[in-house]
Amino acid sequence: MTSRSDPDYRPNLTLRDVSEASGVSEMTVSRVLRNRGEVSEKTREKVLTAAREMGYVPNKIAGALASNSVNLVGVIIPSLSNMVFPEVMMGISSVLDDTPLQPVVGVSGYEPEKEEQVIFEMLSWRPTGLIVAGLEHTEAARKMMKNSGVPIVEIMDVDGPAIDACVGISHERAGRETAKEILKRGYRKIGFLGTKMPLDHRARKRFEGFKAVLEEAGLSLADEEYYSGGSALAKGREMTEAILTRSKDLDFLYYSNDMIGAGGLLYCTDAGYDVPGDIGLAGFNGLELLDGMSKQLATMDSCRVEIGQKAAELIADALSKPSTIENRFIELSPVFAPGQTVR
Repeated sequence: MTSRSDPDYRPNLTLRDVSEASGVSEMTVSRVLRNRGEVSEKTREKVLTAAREMGYVPNKIAGALASNSVNLVGVIIPSLSNMVFPEVMMGISSVLDDTPLQPVVGVSGYEPEKEEQVIFEMLSWRPTGLIVAGLEHTEAARKMMKNSGVPIVEIMDVDGPAIDACVGISHERAGRETAKEILKRGYRKIGFLGTKMPLDHRARKRFEGFKAVLEEAGLSLADEEYYSGGSALAKGREMTEAILTRSKDLDFLYYSNDMIGAGGLLYCTDAGYDVPGDIGLAGFNGLELLDGMSKQLATMDSCRVEIGQKAAELIADALSKPSTIENRFIELSPVFAPGQTVR
């Protein structure tokens, strides 16, 4: 580890230091490091080599004071433990990798007040753009985003008004389509297993769409089982055992996400149920992680990577044409995949 007494220790390196080391003017060093202006390839390589050997990192804050923005894109998601959001980040990064923009992540924990604080901190840096999961925010958060002058893309959901642009799926429609597929296959005694939903608005919208189709068919849910906390296989097993112990005549279980659905499938397999003969199962998200299960869980893909890509493209386009992001509405269409757990 380098200490202050080491000869290579040079705190607070400046453009002048790089200029002296490379033998070119400070203005030329600035052009090279900002990738602006006409500079010969030989000079460019000389400057970059000197900067790399010295360990020089440019002061982006100083540049931001002049331009009133930095080449950062704030991305605010509710969770890093939920497998959905790392895939969204993959989509965002795959697009921004070809631009000067860098994503910076903040996590809200599904807490509106915490999201508000993260939005405040992100916007205080005057990022080039902001990508935020969901359409529901505190009134203060909405005002901050609306008045920031920063392009805002809300992702994952299109069931509601957006500040600038939104990219996602209709979760209400996803719930409706899943219910139609289940009823079409002859299931009638249906149980629901999922998260408590006061703050998980997308799960709530799917649930409402699902129930609406059952009601239109003259049916209602036969039983429900809820949990709080992160989605996990163990919780899926526990919940499935609880609901089937309580309601032995259920012929279908609809899970709010694939992780607890996979736990339910493990329980049913171990308990000797014939899936999908005795009981059918379906989840939501289309997680590739579960492809190695003994049976492929019926599910609906939430278009995670594509959502991230489309959102990043909107931000990148707004870099040169700010008006392109206003009132943009991009709805993706997930498809029900029956897998091997419905008849």
